[in-house]
Amino acid sequence: MYLEHLWIDSVDRLSKPFTSRTSTLSLSLSNAFRSRPHTLHIFFRAQAVMSGVQDVVIAAGVEHMTSVPIGASVADGFKSGHGLPVENSIMAKYGKRLQERGQRMFSQFEGAEIVCEKYDISKEEMDRFAVQSHAKAVRATKMGYFKREIVPLQGVDKKGNPVVHDSDEGIRPSTSMAGLARLKSLKEMTSKGKTKGRITAGLASQICDGAAAMLICNEAGLKKLGLRPRARFVSLALAGSDPVMMLAGPIPATKTALERAHLTIDDMDLYEVNEAFAPVPLAWAKEIGADLEKLNVNGGAMALGHPLGGTGAKLMTTLLHEMERRGSRYGLQAICEGGGTANATIIELIPGSKI
Repeated sequence: MYLEHLWIDSVDRLSKPFTSRTSTLSLSLSNAFRSRPHTLHIFFRAQAVMSGVQDVVIAAGVEHMTSVPIGASVADGFKSGHGLPVENSIMAKYGKRLQERGQRMFSQFEGAEIVCEKYDISKEEMDRFAVQSHAKAVRATKMGYFKREIVPLQGVDKKGNPVVHDSDEGIRPSTSMAGLARLKSLKEMTSKGKTKGRITAGLASQICDGAAAMLICNEAGLKKLGLRPRARFVSLALAGSDPVMMLAGPIPATKTALERAHLTIDDMDLYEVNEAFAPVPLAWAKEIGADLEKLNVNGGAMALGHPLGGTGAKLMTTLLHEMERRGSRYGLQAICEGGGTANATIIELIPGSKI
């Protein structure tokens, strides 16, 4: 609703009221009952301008988890007697495997454990990656790398005093290997100590509020607005993968995106792979053969947060700005989604067009 109000207001300011429309995308996925459009709103908007159906679009995502907790829509529907968004046929196909894992329903947390097992990722390896995520986010913040991509937000604190939010609040400079080692695994906590696991709260993305938006145009749109593009879409790819493990989808999505573009992972200068859980980008890097030095160079969701439906545009914004800062050519973004789906996007920086 608020995005539609914003966009209509923007159209009014262009002196063309009510000549454009907006749409809202919400994908309810059954694993943890999350609304996760992620990058799909970017895909749909990009496809619209590529086809010529639209010349100028704004791809935006918003998530306010403070007021709308994760799974709120499904929980409300269940309480109202509308059941759960999982058909009997789905449980008939995957129920046995879930039971073997001690699960009654698809679980991202269990999926993260399966990823660790399949790709042989140790707890120590993940802890080290989490420490690095926070350390990189601390450095990027101190260096001012995020200033160009963050819009300061005016607000008030609990006492009514005015405050300005101009930096991410989830970054923990004190994150250490020793501190992460002391955390109990989620499996140990839910089983009351009966079952061990590797995934802890410190190895998961942070719950947060966030929003991001991108202006996407074709040649006709650029002429209308008198703008020069900052980057172009090279390749877009979607993938489906094992819904029980569910979090390994970025691997086939990336392979497809690279193949379609006739490029290799070595051609990519930077990559942003969402840190839904620590094993997701680590498994991706192992399977793809990626250089960890190019991965999430300014920190990831374990430090900066994962505003679900806003994450796609958020990561693309960060990727673009860092590519401009470094003078890179190609950048790749990949994100896992609920239910085993995933997406990957390759962009190419256009020299001399930085705004």
